[in-house]
Amino acid sequence: MAKLRHIALATNDPVKTAAFYMEAFGFEEVGRTGDPNSDKGIAWGIYLSDGTLNMAILKFRNVDQLGRGLDYVGIHHFGVLVDDLEPYMTKLEELGAPCFMKQDPNANASFFETKFRGPDGVVFDVSEHPWVGSAPADQADVKLKVKEPAE
Repeated sequence: MAKLRHIALATNDPVKTAAFYMEAFGFEEVGRTGDPNSDKGIAWGIYLSDGTLNMAILKFRNVDQLGRGLDYVGIHHFGVLVDDLEPYMTKLEELGAPCFMKQDPNANASFFETKFRGPDGVVFDVSEHPWVGSAPADQADVKLKVKEPAE
């Protein structure tokens, strides 16, 4: 089964926003991406983790993936970890989810996710590799106990 392992928030101030979530919930900083002083790249920001999920706190620039403008703030996209990308790419496109961004085979980046648009235009990533700070796919599933209603 594919695993939810990534969520990205768009913000105008990644440092302030990341500090809030670290203070509020004890999330740990596990990495950074991009250069806040450069106009190059899709985004810059800070990666946080709770040990299972990677949360990217990003200031987007240059590419408006959502069609809402680069000043949009809020939940931007989520990411799903899969065991083999190719069959999922085929399945997702057959289900009407077009792939709109995949890594250039000549790129030097060590990590990249493939981006799709789902129903209602919601953007999501699919990757064979865990995001920094996120749990691998083979981590034992957590079983939630449902409290029985009182009689």
